This record gives sequence, structure tokens and C-alpha cells, in this order.
Amino acid sequence: MLILASASPRRRELLTQAGFTFEVHPAHIPEDPLPREDPIAYVTRLAREKAEAVFAKIAERSPNAKDDFAVLGADTTVTLDDQILAKPADAADAARMLRLLSGRSHRVITGVALATAQGTEVAAEVTAVRFLTISDAEIAAYVATGEPMDKAGAYAIQGRAARWIPRIEGCYFNVVGLPLALVCALLEARTDRSNPSPSLK
Repeated sequence: MLILASASPRRRELLTQAGFTFEVHPAHIPEDPLPREDPIAYVTRLAREKAEAVFAKIAERSPNAKDDFAVLGADTTVTLDDQILAKPADAADAARMLRLLSGRSHRVITGVALATAQGTEVAAEVTAVRFLTISDAEIAAYVATGEPMDKAGAYAIQGRAARWIPRIEGCYFNVVGLPLALVCALLEARTDRSNPSPSLK
């Protein structure tokens, strides 16, 4: 059984789209970056903490079943000039982030972690995203929709902000919130370890 340690509707939609059957058990942990924490270290740490917190909780409740499930944790952030742009605190913060992104390229980084009884595997995906120059009026109108408020970097590539993104380099699904190919690779590696092929002689 696969368990998603996230309340994100986008991650649920992406896993469903990819054909996975899973349950949702959100993790509730602090998401503040540590002082001078590298963006990749930040998202992989949070992904690991989410996955391991949910795994420990379920394993405590059902200790005999801990070999039967895996917990997927994920965290996404936007970085510009090594500055972490997480979810905006309010409308003014969202507008500030969008002004920073306007007319520039930035990176979207998602850390993913798969926690099982055998341990936790962690990886990260990085995508470069180019923004067109957007006016203050466009930013204000976009923030007023409410769409930026629960998104890292204050925008959704699959939403209204798509009009300002002429190109990306890397995984599109990573920008939405979950790099599906990377997740599949982690899950397949776990299956291979659980069912090793016979040795060739």
C-alpha cells in the first residue's frame, strides 16, 4: 500500500493520473527553512521528515503491517538567486514574490522521500522556469484570485500563471508539485529490493 504524506490536492491528482492506488495521511511538521539552508537540502529534509513522521505513526498503530506499506513525502519550493520562495504569508508577500520572478528565470525544486521498513530513500528534481515580464496591475489581479496563496513561489503553472511562462527546462510535473518519473523510479527500486531476481549462474 502506498501512502501519500501530503494534503496537496495537486499531488493527489498527479498520483491518480499516473495510475497509483494510495491513501492520504497528511504530515503536520514545521516547514521553516533552517538558517543558511541550501534549497535542495531544505526540500529533501522536509520530504524525509514528512514521510518518516507518517510512517512512524502508522507503524506504531499497526506494528505487524509495517512491511506492507510505503509512505511518500514531498516538498516543493521556488528559488531565485538561492533565495527560497515558499508559500506566501499573505497577499502582499505573494505580490512581492511575483515581482521578483517577473522577467527572469528561476528554479523549482521538489524533494521526494519514500519511507519503508527498510529505511528512507530521498531524491530531488530541479526544473528551470522562465517568466515573462508582468505588470503590477497583472500581479494585483492574479493575487486577487487567491490562486497564489498556497503555492510555492506564489503561482501555479497549471493555472492562470501559465500565460506568463513561455518555456521550462525539465519536468513539468515537478513544477506542479510532484515529479512523477522520479517517484516511479523510487517505487520501482523499492519493488526490486523487495523481490530480488534470482542470481544468474
